[in-house]
Amino acid sequence: MWVRIVRRDLQSLVATVLVLGWPALEAASAATSNALSSPKPSENIGEAAGVAAADILLLPDHLFMKSATAVSPNYLDQVADPQSRFHADYLKYRQKQISRGELVARLPHVAMIGDSLSKDAYVSSIPSTFWRARTRRGRDWFLDTDPSPDSVYSVFEQLQKITPLVATEYSGVGALVDPGNAKASFARQLIRTRNFSGQVDQVLKSRRYPDLILLWIGHNNLDWAAGISTSEREHPEKYFEQLTKTFRENYERQVRRLISRAQTENHKVSIVVYGLVNFEAFFKAREQTEALKAQNPKLYPYLEVDYQHFISMKPEYRKGMIKLALKINEELRKMVGELKRAHSLNVQLRYSDALSNVDIGRAELIHAMDAWHPSVKGHSVLAKAAFSALPPSLEFLGIERKTSASSLSELGQQSAGR
Repeated sequence: MWVRIVRRDLQSLVATVLVLGWPALEAASAATSNALSSPKPSENIGEAAGVAAADILLLPDHLFMKSATAVSPNYLDQVADPQSRFHADYLKYRQKQISRGELVARLPHVAMIGDSLSKDAYVSSIPSTFWRARTRRGRDWFLDTDPSPDSVYSVFEQLQKITPLVATEYSGVGALVDPGNAKASFARQLIRTRNFSGQVDQVLKSRRYPDLILLWIGHNNLDWAAGISTSEREHPEKYFEQLTKTFRENYERQVRRLISRAQTENHKVSIVVYGLVNFEAFFKAREQTEALKAQNPKLYPYLEVDYQHFISMKPEYRKGMIKLALKINEELRKMVGELKRAHSLNVQLRYSDALSNVDIGRAELIHAMDAWHPSVKGHSVLAKAAFSALPPSLEFLGIERKTSASSLSELGQQSAGR
């Protein structure tokens, strides 16, 4: 009984902290990716107390919640196949020459670095959004493991039809492409969001470095209207140039870190940089939801709340957001082309426009709560697109032996009907 009372009190405390203490300049920091001015000591103490309260509250959930790492459930059957390239390792395992953990370590490892568009996330009430950000894992286009036909047919599920694998998701709600030296805002500390640099830190700390690393991050850097005045928003071109330049520098810094570690590994590593989402199509879907809500105000209850978190979502700023995303995608393409000429033979770096070209222009593909994040159908569409870009990487890694490139394409097409 005492534990339940303490838990309830802590829930109230954290809810109060979230409602009253959410930084007003959170959106502006997302736009500029620059560190805010140094907080006062009293602010540091208050923030630390709020974060500590949240950590205590969520300790049981942290200990027992589903991990962000998934292993193919049938990997033993797959490696036991005499035709499997892991069969020799399986025999060593059966003869107790290697442990089960060592056997798993020899499987292909895939890592996902991203933001909330790569997670099962959506905006609702602040306490509820906070709770999901801290405790929800999987159920998204990369790492859904639910085999039921009404769930997301994820990249993980599609890959395990080709090879047993280990997949780890590092994506975080609100994650930014950051300079790497800025203190996380209070809100991000509460939900334990790691920006691009923090996610790369985690990958670099892993004992088993991934064979395949997928990067889809930067959407939170597109809130261009948050950091400038109303008059400056009328002619934002010069800000787009600076935002794009800063984005490229920060993004490239982290990619170089991933490449540097990959060059020291004794296995091949493929890194796929996905272009940012197709915002022109997204805003078509958003307009459809706005029309539906005008007819029935009960629909999409948090549609307008999105503007508090992301001012550039407003209709008058959407063209600028579309233009900025296109400029950034072109810069990412150039970056990959330049870096490809500098790394060693065991590293493959690729740019893919699979996620920037996919058509998400239908209301059913965005979430029924906030009309912002992907719905289950939206996640499945993204999974199909992301998977369609992987055959060259799988070929480079040598894990496509039993499945031809055309078969890989067919596997990707199957996701549409699931």
